[in-house]
Amino acid sequence: AVVSTQSDHYGREFCLDLFVYFMIPGFYPAEVSPCCSSSLPRRMVQLVLNHYVMSFGMYWSHRALHKNAWLWKNIHSLHHWAKHPLSRTTYQDHWLDNFGNAIVGHVFAQILVPLDGQMFWVSRVFRVCESLEKHSGVSGYFNLAHSVQRWLPFAQMPHHHDWHHEGHKGCNYTFTSIGGLWDCLFGTRKTGRSIQSVETTHDMHQKENSMGVSYFDTAYFDGQYSCFIPLVALTGFVIKVL
Repeated sequence: AVVSTQSDHYGREFCLDLFVYFMIPGFYPAEVSPCCSSSLPRRMVQLVLNHYVMSFGMYWSHRALHKNAWLWKNIHSLHHWAKHPLSRTTYQDHWLDNFGNAIVGHVFAQILVPLDGQMFWVSRVFRVCESLEKHSGVSGYFNLAHSVQRWLPFAQMPHHHDWHHEGHKGCNYTFTSIGGLWDCLFGTRKTGRSIQSVETTHDMHQKENSMGVSYFDTAYFDGQYSCFIPLVALTGFVIKVL
């Protein structure tokens, strides 16, 4: 297995972008598109929905990488060598790791909830900043990408993902990339350690209820192969839309 660097990551992303550009006409919105004529609040709602769809695909992909023994041993464990990550850890992984996330996350989200040209690039920049902050090992108001989304229900801060890395193979929790909604709905959220100033509302609630909150029982999807069912269903839905 080859652990990629940041330059490798950008090279893969560029190749994927070229492939999608020619294979899915209209995937990349025009610089000036009809969507831009919509009101800013409507475009912001579209952006939030796009990110939730993106994080849904990334959630189940990330969870499968932990639950399937082969994927963990040969793919995702390489990223988890860092138990106390720094921002550079974001791109220190097997080449299939972030590449797969780009497909089930960015590509699927743009197909299902398309963004206009301006919001498309806002989304890309925000996602890069969020990922770098998430692996920084530092939580605070200066985490701009995370502070912006703290008003969302079940929001997460970098200390959630830091706790995820400390568990190494036992870190089968806190998989969500953006927003934190899916961890809370599917019962995989853990608060980690944090000072009061960066605690989210859900952190405080979960500390009061040590068992945590799960709105749906998704233990069935923890199997070696059943973990792929949500991803297969999502892929089928995207194909149907295309």
